[in-house]
Amino acid sequence: MVEIVGKEFLTSNIEAGEYSYVQAAGGKAQLEAKVGHPVSHFKLDIRFEMDDVVVLIETKQNYVDDDEKQLREYLEEERAIHPGNKAICVLANTNNDKIKVWKSFVDDEHVLKDEAMLDRMAHYVRLFRINKSNDRETVLRNTYSLNELLHKKDIDENLRSQFVGTSLLYIKDLVKKKGTVLITKEFVDSMKEFWSLMTPKGIRGAIEGVLSDLLDDSDNKAKKIELLQKNVLGNQKVRALKTTDWVEILETIMLDIYRYIDTDSSEGQDILNMFFIAFNKYTGKADKNQAFTPDHITEFMCRATGVDRTKRVLDATCGSGSFLVQAMVKELADCRRGKREEEAKDLMRKVKEEHIYGIEVEENAYGLSTTNMLIHGDGNSNIKFGSCFDCKEFIKDANPDIILMNPPYNAKPIGIPAKYKASWGNSKNGKEDPTKGFVFVHYLSDVIKEMNDKREKDGKPRKTVKMAVLLPVATAIGTKSIIQNEKIAMLENNTLEAVFTLPNEIFYPGASASACCMVFTLGEPHVKVDGTTKETFFGYYKEDGFKKKKNLGRVEQFDDDGNSKWKAIEEEWLRLFRNHKSVAGLSATAEVTGKDEWLCEAYMKTDYTKLREEDFQRTLNSYLAYLIKEGKIYES
Repeated sequence: MVEIVGKEFLTSNIEAGEYSYVQAAGGKAQLEAKVGHPVSHFKLDIRFEMDDVVVLIETKQNYVDDDEKQLREYLEEERAIHPGNKAICVLANTNNDKIKVWKSFVDDEHVLKDEAMLDRMAHYVRLFRINKSNDRETVLRNTYSLNELLHKKDIDENLRSQFVGTSLLYIKDLVKKKGTVLITKEFVDSMKEFWSLMTPKGIRGAIEGVLSDLLDDSDNKAKKIELLQKNVLGNQKVRALKTTDWVEILETIMLDIYRYIDTDSSEGQDILNMFFIAFNKYTGKADKNQAFTPDHITEFMCRATGVDRTKRVLDATCGSGSFLVQAMVKELADCRRGKREEEAKDLMRKVKEEHIYGIEVEENAYGLSTTNMLIHGDGNSNIKFGSCFDCKEFIKDANPDIILMNPPYNAKPIGIPAKYKASWGNSKNGKEDPTKGFVFVHYLSDVIKEMNDKREKDGKPRKTVKMAVLLPVATAIGTKSIIQNEKIAMLENNTLEAVFTLPNEIFYPGASASACCMVFTLGEPHVKVDGTTKETFFGYYKEDGFKKKKNLGRVEQFDDDGNSKWKAIEEEWLRLFRNHKSVAGLSATAEVTGKDEWLCEAYMKTDYTKLREEDFQRTLNSYLAYLIKEGKIYES
């Protein structure tokens, strides 16, 4: 333990390397006088000190909860003798590597759950050097105010997200270069003075310069800079901003948003993602076909497919990058779990450089996904501009373990390869993809099959790939022959693991489509070699603890104790799925083919205990309204 934390920081003052608070105080009476009561424990096993930070370690063969009281006594004595010190407190087993770590106080609220291994002294010092605190509620409230400010400055809705994203990157880079530890009003005032001396052209140039530096070694750097110029900095209304406008906008972002997000923490990364998605909600109302995937649904799909630091993740229609950001946040958090700081950094670099892959054909969305990834600490280098149907080799090189996607439901058939339109009839010349996005799933499964055929030819084992995809409910019902053909084709080489029916208006206030989430194992036929079929899990997941609110979209709800309703619901959803549990009114399992309906409603049992008189009345009212509408009944 001494070697790991650092022998040069050890501060033993008695034999055997221990630290006596009696010795440090000049006697037991003096220590008790400083503490204010008699002491029973005063010989700490190991104490380290660097600057104004101390690490207190108490060792046990196998520590128990009662040992926390003893460590709490040592902390009290430390504070009495060295009141200016900041403390990290550790219980450590000698029989194994298990430890428990607290920051500042030894209680349940201050446990550092991610600290699973002893680390270097410099790591513990840095735990007290975090320059920002995470405040989810404040960020969400200020996001709405920021959108109102941009509205007043006449910045178009469709470019506000990327405008704010690039401005945030500029601020983040500026704070880092200034070496600022704390975002204070004084620091912001000094930056306002700095910006006030710049011309609007100079500010736009500074933002472009930061983006250029961040995009070094990135694939398609020139294209990304070109889109930034064309769609954001070169926009007529952005160019019309005066220096005073820029100062107000940058001050607001720094003081009201950036100050409340610690981007180096897992929670901070989650808040950053929430901020970006919330901004898309405010600004995406003009296009009712936009389907920005809600943050909590992307997280659920990441967990359902087992995203961790070992997985390579692909989104072939990545849009603003929500799936990729969520996957990267999950992987980076996993890199920290059970690892020392230096080892975690190496794993995190590998995740950013080799584990995140995206493709996007629409220019604005491509720019948005690039910015989104950069805000979260890079990972943008493997975002490809183009149609996934033209990027087969890119997909093969990505060699994904997991595919997460929300394909367009109304893509134009002209951009889809002819082989997938052979049975579409007149629809292949229509305005919209008749498969409602299923053709994207079919195409990716074919790419994985080609990869596996090549692996088998080269004497390598075939690999399976988990896929979670959001599609309209109509594709799961699949009564139309075109969609039914897609379903049948999918099950030839792939297993349908699960289908979750999601809440109504999940994309509100964007697209109005009712959606479901399908989970496949690509590369493993639905019907096994011996003729058996694995049962598919179906979840009727219509209630997620969110409610619609004007101007805010669907908003997370909390119980009387302040606990998230969604978090409890998510755990239940995952528990039922992982254990293939059937619960009346909520889930079911069934053997299905491509000709069957792929929705829970067709297989689950009704939970009659939840039915009330008003449910029957509502059904009768709906039926009566239908009869009147169809002209089958007349009011007298």
